[in-house]
Amino acid sequence: MSSKILIIGACGQIGTELTTKLREIHGVNNVIASDINTRKLDLVNAGPFVILDAKNFNAIKDCCINNNIDTVYLMAALLSATGEKYPMEAWDLNMNSLFHVLNLAKGGQIKKVFWPSSIAVFGPTTPSLNTPQHTICEPTTVYGITKQVGERWCEYYYNKYGVDVRSIRYPGIISYKAMPGGGTTDYAVEIYHQAIKEGKYTSFLSKNTNLPMMFMDDAIKATTDIMAAPAKNISIRSSYNLAAISFTPEEIANSIKAEIPEFNISYKPDFRQAIADSWPASIDDSVARNDWNWSHEFDLKTMTAEMLTQLRKKYNG
Repeated sequence: MSSKILIIGACGQIGTELTTKLREIHGVNNVIASDINTRKLDLVNAGPFVILDAKNFNAIKDCCINNNIDTVYLMAALLSATGEKYPMEAWDLNMNSLFHVLNLAKGGQIKKVFWPSSIAVFGPTTPSLNTPQHTICEPTTVYGITKQVGERWCEYYYNKYGVDVRSIRYPGIISYKAMPGGGTTDYAVEIYHQAIKEGKYTSFLSKNTNLPMMFMDDAIKATTDIMAAPAKNISIRSSYNLAAISFTPEEIANSIKAEIPEFNISYKPDFRQAIADSWPASIDDSVARNDWNWSHEFDLKTMTAEMLTQLRKKYNG
């Protein structure tokens, strides 16, 4: 019986597309998708799927045993904006799910773990430009706190128990396939949908808020690349900095106007502005590029072209 992959939180923004890519690489029947409900019926019907609560250790353990799971991708989490509304729920989900998976790996039930961190680990005291791999991390959000603590536990489980855990600090992720899930960078997804549907958008961040971003295809590529790399190449067991492009709401709006001249944007910053202001404007990911040959493919212009092309098909087709 061949070993298999379990994706926990497969119905989320990244999990949805990661599931598809991993099934292309490893075969449909070797990738078990799981989530707490079946809200993505297309994903549920596309291959093996189980209902799984990421906070339930025994349920995860049983799923791993019953399906001969070798590798777990833990994608379930409450994100930054949602986490501020429900701080205890965010702590419970984000931390306990990680402990469950790390402990299964410690016990030898699974051999390899992927756990995503985020630029939310940084804070207002972090150097904002070209934020280095090793730097001050004093997050000011619940989500950021859970990611910072999670990084420390990942490194601890590697050093203490030899757990092969790998992680990257995702910037804002932009995708046309899945709607955003409660993050501060969600505006950069919503703006494209509204450009096609309404021809206008009101940004909840100010026009000059510069943040690190990445097209979903590059985020999936980074995830599969780091997991495919030889263990000896992985020098960071907390979480790797990851970068592609940085831009402001005004810059993304201008890239849309180049294709839709009549598009209009206005600005009405809300509570998410303070979160964004605590994050870096750009990231130095040279360690990831050196260790496992990470490279991105999409810049702002090519990403905008792809987003608008695909969303036109969705809304007009």
